[in-house]
Amino acid sequence: MNNNRKLIELHLIKDNKISEIINADEFANASERLLKLQLENWVQLKKGYKSLATVKTKSFWYSGFKVLVQFNPGRLKSTSAEVDKESINERECFLCAENLPEAQKGIGILRKYLILCNPYPIFPEHFTIASLEHQPQEILSSFEDLVEITRKLSAKYSVIYNGPKCGASAPDHLHFQAGTKNFMPVEDEFNYLKNEYGEILTETSNLIISAVDDGLRKFISFEARDSKLLNEIFYKFYNVYTSLNSNKEEPMMNIISNYEKEFGWRIIIFLRNKHRSSHYYLESKEKIMVSPASIDLGGLCIIPVEKDFKKVSREIIAEIFYEVSLFQEGFVYLKSALKKYFSG
Repeated sequence: MNNNRKLIELHLIKDNKISEIINADEFANASERLLKLQLENWVQLKKGYKSLATVKTKSFWYSGFKVLVQFNPGRLKSTSAEVDKESINERECFLCAENLPEAQKGIGILRKYLILCNPYPIFPEHFTIASLEHQPQEILSSFEDLVEITRKLSAKYSVIYNGPKCGASAPDHLHFQAGTKNFMPVEDEFNYLKNEYGEILTETSNLIISAVDDGLRKFISFEARDSKLLNEIFYKFYNVYTSLNSNKEEPMMNIISNYEKEFGWRIIIFLRNKHRSSHYYLESKEKIMVSPASIDLGGLCIIPVEKDFKKVSREIIAEIFYEVSLFQEGFVYLKSALKKYFSG
């Protein structure tokens, strides 16, 4: 434990300006400065952002919303990551302090996490928020942290969580990600999607719970001003959602979390059926290397292989998203169960 603390200390950035900003509880500004300094001093990060500047994108429109497709070869390792227990056990954890690159520095937050610049960025500003301790990716015990980190970074960033079986490339080490706010289309399209494809499950002066099925994705959203209420609601939702699983493991979900001082939190929870679609497992010529997680389902679909980027179509994206999303019967059951739960 003490040795781990010493290793963590080695990766805390030493910068008086950042210390001043943190003391003012302005973690978004501190993170922005961290990125600036790391770009000056960490070659791998500089290469990652240089690569990001050359990515290609194309967009597909559906009924009132869009999915952007980003060809990003820097994300190949993450997209193709093997996350079975054997593969995890055979590699070093790349989020533990002893395995971080010497040049990689970070900012402590909540005395539990380290904000680190992501060397394989998707967003114009992209961070990984790693637990100081090596512990499994698990949302039930860390949701309150997600809520508080979202508030602290809200001036510039959205925060995301990928479940251990549906997108987390390090399911053995608890972490979140943060990225440029409103960069994912779903953030701007949320109200349209809720009004056009959604159903209000419960609404009070303090809370709105909605269920949305836009034909590609299925998600539950919470809008609340009070963090204590939000945490209580999530735990209730979690219990209901878990009832769909016979094995009682963490139900598959991806989360995008936003906060605005005037309106409070907005939590979008994408409901999942499987990790990857059948397209991922086809023979090489037909294979489409897409491994959907929060960012992809948020409307920014990442493809690291150029031939796949060229081949992918509006129809293929729809097929992939629909296949990995919660099955229709499960969604109907979940909506009904949540209505009863929150009206009782």
